Amino acid sequence: MAERSTAAVDVADNSGDEPLTAKADQTTSDGVALNRERETDSEEAQGSGGTEGPGKASPPELHSGHKLARRYRLEECVTRLDGFSSWRAMDEKLRRAVGVHLLPADHPRARSVLAAARSSALLGDPRFVQVLDAVEENDLVYVVHEWLPDATELTALLASGPLEVHEAYQMVSQVSGAMAAAHREGLAHLKLTPGAVLRTSTGQWRIRGLAVNAALRGISSDTPQRTDTEAIGALLYAALTQRWPYESDAYGLSGLPKGVGLIAPDQVRAGVHRGLSELAMRALANDGATASRHESPCTTPEELVKAVSEVPRIRPPEPAFTAPPEYQRTTYQQGTYGRQSPRPGATQPLPTPPPPLQSRTGTALKWAVSALLIAALGLGSWQLADALIDHDKPDDTKQTQTTDGNEKGDDKTKPVKPIAIKDAQEYLVDGSAQAADDVDKTYDGNSTTFWRTKKYLEGPKLAPYKPGVGIVYDLGSAQTLKNASIGLRYPGNHTTIHLYAADALSPSTSVDGMKEIGSATTSGTALDVKASRSLKTQYVLLWITDVPNAPSDGYSGAGWKQALTDVKFTG
Repeated sequence: MAERSTAAVDVADNSGDEPLTAKADQTTSDGVALNRERETDSEEAQGSGGTEGPGKASPPELHSGHKLARRYRLEECVTRLDGFSSWRAMDEKLRRAVGVHLLPADHPRARSVLAAARSSALLGDPRFVQVLDAVEENDLVYVVHEWLPDATELTALLASGPLEVHEAYQMVSQVSGAMAAAHREGLAHLKLTPGAVLRTSTGQWRIRGLAVNAALRGISSDTPQRTDTEAIGALLYAALTQRWPYESDAYGLSGLPKGVGLIAPDQVRAGVHRGLSELAMRALANDGATASRHESPCTTPEELVKAVSEVPRIRPPEPAFTAPPEYQRTTYQQGTYGRQSPRPGATQPLPTPPPPLQSRTGTALKWAVSALLIAALGLGSWQLADALIDHDKPDDTKQTQTTDGNEKGDDKTKPVKPIAIKDAQEYLVDGSAQAADDVDKTYDGNSTTFWRTKKYLEGPKLAPYKPGVGIVYDLGSAQTLKNASIGLRYPGNHTTIHLYAADALSPSTSVDGMKEIGSATTSGTALDVKASRSLKTQYVLLWITDVPNAPSDGYSGAGWKQALTDVKFTG
């Protein structure tokens, strides 16, 4: 932890730039994404808004198709600024998109960028976009990080209007909680803008560029906690009002009218949630504007987390259901198919029902039918009673027969048979892998090898930061699965695993769209999952939703994590 804090301070001391809040009109997003993750400041996107003067190191002259470490193939340059460039690339080893920051090894901020990236990678918090690699090689320094193709940055979300109140509440809650955890480890962001905050397709909020964005641009602050807290307040203000809480326009948002100062969000737009409005004002540096309401300002992310917890719970909006159209009868249903349709407006006479049977013949017919019904009921009752009496009598002609277990009538359960695993692949959620190269170690027959999850800061349930992690197994052909035997590396309270029927090694649907085969929970190192329903499938998703708190070992530090050693299926 001491090494991590030192690295973070080193990042902050490399430049004399003003704090983020003093330069709100000049800040931009991470600069490592395209479309949903593209730069939001036009000056930076054109490469003219840097903090360095002429004569500084220029960006490396690279082109699409260039390969780093014989693994990362550059595909598109999305930012070129201040002597560094940012690319969308392809990790050919794991076959996934990644983002890459590149700068010359002699760049004045190269050491700071490397230190910041390595410190950020040590945090391992899933609420941040993870740094995957930080390398100095061939006169180049490059930082590789996750690429989230299904995520949308806050800048794009606000383009269509302010966020719904529950979404704004979730955003400030998750972002402030993540930044509080980062500051506890000595890490600051200092570049927390609408372009650095992303919402995934599952509704979770992720932060990109922790420490690295500031190091790339040489941003520092004497009060990093206050800087990040004020930045979160600005994000909440923008989410509630679709306005930037300063006089200058920024990130596609209009600033406040000049000369009026900082006014509360509920005074900018009607219908703004009062509690969230006050929360934004407490986080922003507003020259005592909260004093009249007897509320203390929030100067650290930790204080902001506490203030968010005091806001009454905001429920998600009720789903809107469209009423089905009124049922209309057709001409065919009304029994007039093939008949001439009446003229509109013409009054139709009601059909006259047939007269009842009132003649002597009708009366006799009714009595005959009644007599037949009575006779039929009597005969049926007699036959039923006779059958019941015969059933109770012992039958000497019947002999007790025993089966030898090979006949059709044998009720013994057929022996189960092992199902061989032909292939397996990690099931990716939010674009981040756990240990994709180790998947085959879960069925190699060696109990000393394993596939492991990343370490998480909270548990045992992985949600809301990640809905779950898992592996899809290929059984070679459609099989009826009855049981799964799973070896676990870490005991503790508790591990929960679900089995789902998938449609391919790379399923086309989410977990919610799959049929569950069974689930089980354990606090030990072995788990049997019995099928609760009979399903025939070739692909089985082993889905982990809860993991125990395990101590530090030679592979990862202490935290909420789990590892699979032996996975066996029987049918």
